[in-house]
Amino acid sequence: MLKLILNLNRVGFFTTFILLFLIKGISGQENFYADKIYRESIKSVQFHRTGWDLSYPIIEMNTLDRLSLSFDDLTNQIKNYSWTIEHCDADWYPSGLATDEYMSGFAQQPIQDYALSFNTYVNYVHYKVALPNEDARILLSGNYVIKVFEDYDVDNPVLVRRFSVSESLASIKGRASRPVSDPYRDDGQQVNFSVLLGSLSVNDPYSEIKVTIQQNNRWNMSIRTLKPLFVRGDELDYNHTSENIFKAGNEYRYIDIKSMRYMAEMVQKIDYQPPRYHVFLYPDATRYNARYFYREDLNGRFYIEVQEGVNRDTESDYVHVHFSLPMDVPYVDGNLYVSGALNNWEFNDINKMKYNFGTKTYELNLLMKQGYYNYEYVFIRDDSKFPDAAFLEGSFYEAENDYVVYVYLSTNTSRYDRLIAYQILNSIRQN
Repeated sequence: MLKLILNLNRVGFFTTFILLFLIKGISGQENFYADKIYRESIKSVQFHRTGWDLSYPIIEMNTLDRLSLSFDDLTNQIKNYSWTIEHCDADWYPSGLATDEYMSGFAQQPIQDYALSFNTYVNYVHYKVALPNEDARILLSGNYVIKVFEDYDVDNPVLVRRFSVSESLASIKGRASRPVSDPYRDDGQQVNFSVLLGSLSVNDPYSEIKVTIQQNNRWNMSIRTLKPLFVRGDELDYNHTSENIFKAGNEYRYIDIKSMRYMAEMVQKIDYQPPRYHVFLYPDATRYNARYFYREDLNGRFYIEVQEGVNRDTESDYVHVHFSLPMDVPYVDGNLYVSGALNNWEFNDINKMKYNFGTKTYELNLLMKQGYYNYEYVFIRDDSKFPDAAFLEGSFYEAENDYVVYVYLSTNTSRYDRLIAYQILNSIRQN
């Protein structure tokens, strides 16, 4: 434990949050909320602002903003699913507020919007939730989780997803760009910004203001506990030198499996092997030593779509997608994973690649719903458990990334962390 803590200074800003996450797990204090799927039959979970598939799950208080949660259950049996929300602090621990303090209406609601798959080889039930709604209004800003559970057993969730509600009482100006100092100039991105409080009254911004920077809607790629470098009137200056630098990464690889009638780019073969379709991708190659090449991507996300259908939610089929990464010899000190929103950014046996000694290739077979996906290859050493995408993909300061800056206010008299502002900064499209 002591060695791990001391190594925070060595690995630096790139991994501080992830290591703190691991420390909590080691010490047995992992009781904060994370995006999680608890059943293998639950697939294709999407959570975004209504009408905007690739948006972040953030809405404004007292507006018509809505969030849409959807998922499939491959058991093909209609379940008695319900949902509820819980208020959290800035670090995603339960805030301890009573339900009627942060929401009005019914605390638990059944999921009544569902439909059976149609004309697919893999049968499933598609579920949808819209929130807030006329039966559940959100009263406070801050961080929340939505929990889906079966048969009214709220303590045994099927899935959990995080979202935020902002009051927009302050504003943020900033930019994400190439770091100014070595050794981070070639593979990092620095997020410099200021928070403008305006007429908002803050007695001690060093203790009452909490700031989080998140990369590409990934809470396991976050920087927390930043303090302002300067305070000038109503402006809090966070233009740090190294504490707000991220590993830039690379543009994501992609898969187009919207149709089984033609082979899209990167698809080598489509084969129907009863009872399902199998899609074989062209073998990939490592990109660590390759030159940077810009290609527009989804920053690791995916969307569901089917070419030969009307309703993508229920007519998109599930197919087996075969990934392959040739390697002369297998790694003996760690494992390779296919990673992205396609597997909830998790690392388990489902997305762990296996080495085929006959073909000298790492291989993986994933069951995926038709659509368009981003992915990357991640290496995790046995002795660290730290997910390292740069090991195989490389990291380049030119890469396109989103950075979401969250600003929370927590005074001595308040009992919760208010989200008073957020801003999305892009490393290419500057505000």
